Order: sequence, then structure tokens, then C-alpha cells
Amino acid sequence: MTLKVLPTSLPGVLTIEPDVFDDERGFFMEVYHAQKYRERGIDCTFVQDNHSFSRQGTLRGLHYQFPFSQSKLVWVVEGTVLDVAVDIRRGSPTFGQWVAEILSDENRRRFFLPRGFAHGFCVLSPTAHFMYKCDELYHPESDRGVNWSDPDIAIDWQINAPVLSPKDMRLPFLADIPPEFLPCYS
Repeated sequence: MTLKVLPTSLPGVLTIEPDVFDDERGFFMEVYHAQKYRERGIDCTFVQDNHSFSRQGTLRGLHYQFPFSQSKLVWVVEGTVLDVAVDIRRGSPTFGQWVAEILSDENRRRFFLPRGFAHGFCVLSPTAHFMYKCDELYHPESDRGVNWSDPDIAIDWQINAPVLSPKDMRLPFLADIPPEFLPCYS
């Protein structure tokens, strides 16, 4: 087997299928291997790992940091989520477009989001353990977001009544975010 990196409809956002070695005892896989990722164009120095546990119907997002933007490598250890990336880079030809990937403990896929994308996920299974690596530390003063229900983006979250945090309920639509709080396309 070999680590597969698959492009999505948004340039830079990638789906990753890791090497998994299954046998009668279970499985083994590398969670991350810097050289293998670098050889496939993902050249980040990850500095923070996060673990989120959520119940079915929970929707987290759409989050981003600015000016301390983050690239993220995300995956699910247990459960199933719909993971979403939205291009929020001013001047990008794909500004406001989104792409999604089902991530689960069964398909073991990863999703890579470069800097300049808002990120969110919703839990489709009874519970989910969600992991992510970031190439920039969390900066509370740079914490920003886009409303999950923005009609101009029109994400199909595959759930009807998401469970949201008060913070996520109040996030602005993309069109209402001042340009100085959005990353630039370069």
C-alpha cells in the first residue's frame, strides 16, 4: 500500500488515504509521517494537536483564525463526521465555495485544509472523536468564523437540526465579514 493524496474541487484541500495494515489482530497505521506528507506536497510544521468529542447532531464551525491562519490535518478516531472546508480567501477564484468529505473510523481518511479556509464538521454517528493537527498555535484574539447556515455558501450538512454552541449561532455570514478580517489569496 502507499499513502494516497487525492485532490478535491478546491485547490489545496486534499483527501488523504493513509497506509493501513489489517490482519486478524486488528490494524496498524501511521497517523502522520512528515517526510511522506512533504513528498506529496503537504509541507507543514504542525505545532498543536487537538481532540474533540461530540455527540450526534453537533455542528462545530465554521471556524478560522486571522491573522494567525492555520493549516489543519483532520481525521476521526471513532465515529463518522461530515467535514467541510470553505474558501474564504479574498480574491480567490473559488471564494465562498465549499467541499466536504465523510471522515470515519471505518474509512480512516484524513482531510488537509491549507491556510485561508474556514473549517467545520457535523457528527453523523452517535458520538465522534475528532482529531486535528495545526501548523499555528491557537490565538484567542484571532478566533473568527463564518455562520454555518450562510445561504450564499449553502452547505448541505446532512442533518436537519444541528446542535450549536452559542458562539457558533452568532457567527456572521461571509458577506458581512469586513475584508480586513479575511485572508488574501496569493
